[in-house]
Amino acid sequence: MHIALICPEVPGHINPMATLGQELARRGHRISLFARPSAKPKADACGFELIPVEMGEREIRNLQAGFQKITRLDGLRAVRLTAQLVRDRALLILRDGPERLRAAGVEAVVVDQVYMAGAALADSLRLPFVVAYNSLPIHPESGVPPWAFGWRYRPDPVGRLRNRIGNVLFDLAHRPAVRAISEFRRGQGFPRFRLNDIVELGLAQIAQTPALLDFPRAELPAHFHYTGPWHEPTRDSESVPFPWEKLDGRPLVYASLGTMLNRPSILREILDGCAELPVQVVLSLGQKEATWDFPTPANAIVAPFAPQLTLLDRASLFITHAGLNGVLEGLNRGVPMLCIPLTYEHPGIAQRVEWLGAGEALKPGRANAARVRALVEKLLAGKYREAAQKLRERLKTNPGVIRAADIAEEAFRTGRRVVQRRHPQFQDFPTTGPEETPEPSYHVATP
Repeated sequence: MHIALICPEVPGHINPMATLGQELARRGHRISLFARPSAKPKADACGFELIPVEMGEREIRNLQAGFQKITRLDGLRAVRLTAQLVRDRALLILRDGPERLRAAGVEAVVVDQVYMAGAALADSLRLPFVVAYNSLPIHPESGVPPWAFGWRYRPDPVGRLRNRIGNVLFDLAHRPAVRAISEFRRGQGFPRFRLNDIVELGLAQIAQTPALLDFPRAELPAHFHYTGPWHEPTRDSESVPFPWEKLDGRPLVYASLGTMLNRPSILREILDGCAELPVQVVLSLGQKEATWDFPTPANAIVAPFAPQLTLLDRASLFITHAGLNGVLEGLNRGVPMLCIPLTYEHPGIAQRVEWLGAGEALKPGRANAARVRALVEKLLAGKYREAAQKLRERLKTNPGVIRAADIAEEAFRTGRRVVQRRHPQFQDFPTTGPEETPEPSYHVATP
């Protein structure tokens, strides 16, 4: 079967989507990536074909400017700009997609949740599709705070009212993108699209978020499946230069704010906050061509790009922007985390890490050296490490990308929804913290 993957080209989305695509390819499927030409190196590395989404120079400049601007925003302002970028990409996908996917002979589609235009595209071509949740699920419900705002889990009436208001604001911010998708759908003879319709989309919804990392939910659709993480354990096998001989045996604090959203001012506060502590810091700038033009404390190593997985294997603490992939990599290794969430879903993920007892969240605007120092000292205490290591053991039982591929194959083979027999979040949870949840099972829904 020829399966097209549709997702943003940014690492936090394309990397887990590629892992899923590679698992499907190992099963004999032909995989194509429907993306900008800039994604061709990733497609080539994975053995995928590329179906290009063409962009003009002006469109590329606008996209790059948007990404630069969003690094300085958070909360609702970041959501609004993200929605504008999603709308612009939706228009491109819907403009070129029908002809390009039809010409390529695509038979099924896996679409990222943030590219709902991909779902409209699949519908227009009468192609079966599943939705991949490479970041936190955005399904709105009153018991769960919208992930963009970084609110703590609060299941009481006040918290539920706050969440409902947040969901309305989230919906309003996405109206431009939703309107573009609706106009396309109506032109194809389909009903209009609303953001809340996301809960009904696809033959299956598969998430690389594990159930234990989400707040307790009561309203997920039956065809939603927690399956993650979706990680390639050999990612660091490529040669990444690093001065291993400089590691001296002190407790290692590994710090990275990702590959796209680094803020030098925060990186400096991290280094200054750790400078007088009995630790060694490795700070990754996230890009191979990055340079560091500021003072470096004696106990720190600053690297343009670092072998993150190998360093996390040695780390006592992970300072992170709370991107989903990085947090899952930290939990997979039982490493406690200081989360400094920058934008997108990072605030929501940081609150989940704190709720699990595996770390602490620090808002970027409050991230000065004194607070960093105090939190690093606090997080190096035993209880955070113990909580993180318990979570690591629980993650070992997660089905991962193999189950995700099983579900996608079943959906494409039968053309019917693949639903849970029992949902891991449809049960009573304590209000004081996370609980063990059973591994879900699934079956194909009968007509």
